[in-house]
Amino acid sequence: MTGASTSKPRPSPNIWNTPELYELENRAADPHGRILAAMAELGDWSGRTMLDIGCGTGFHLPLWAESAAHVTGVEPHPPLVSLAKRRTRRLGNVTVLAGMAESLPVPDASVDVVHARWAYFFGPGSEPGLRELGRVVRRGGTAFVIDNDPTRSTFGQWFRRGYPEVDPDAVERFWSSHGWSRQRIDMGWAFRTREALEAVVRIELPPEAAEEALASHTGTEVDYAVNLWWRGF
Repeated sequence: MTGASTSKPRPSPNIWNTPELYELENRAADPHGRILAAMAELGDWSGRTMLDIGCGTGFHLPLWAESAAHVTGVEPHPPLVSLAKRRTRRLGNVTVLAGMAESLPVPDASVDVVHARWAYFFGPGSEPGLRELGRVVRRGGTAFVIDNDPTRSTFGQWFRRGYPEVDPDAVERFWSSHGWSRQRIDMGWAFRTREALEAVVRIELPPEAAEEALASHTGTEVDYAVNLWWRGF
């Protein structure tokens, strides 16, 4: 195992400050299960050991636990660690640990499948986390990183407007240069109410960009594209 890291986690204001609204977002995302299907085809976790980096409140942990031999969730923000532990306390094959992607609290070569969704791995600057993946993933394992695709979809347009500093070409070069492949997925958002959609947009985008997005869009569904970056080990 690695020693403790002295660096501080990168804040995630959306889930750190409003986990109840982020819960709405998780429930609305990918209503057709397209991300899940793509992951299962590329690196099935059934009967294997799975690691969820930046697991937040543990939303996805019960899903992995349905078929994985064991699931470990790692999360840097203490209040979210507590929520994830509470969520999974009755699951005998789930462990939740405090830790960061740069210094994962798991042994060498102990993981078969890794999942990181909007958690630390944003491309350039993620080298410490990638080195840790090389340490903890067994030979024959697979790692997945899910992130926004700002080049496509309605949400991609909103994201570009809100975060113009994100360079999708630089992100693609980063992953490609490190030996990762990409699968483009149209996952979508489907909220139960307009109020839920509006609340989530306002935690995901800066205020001006959020209001512009909401003024331009009606209904409770949004077409939303993501990149599924993956690599075999």
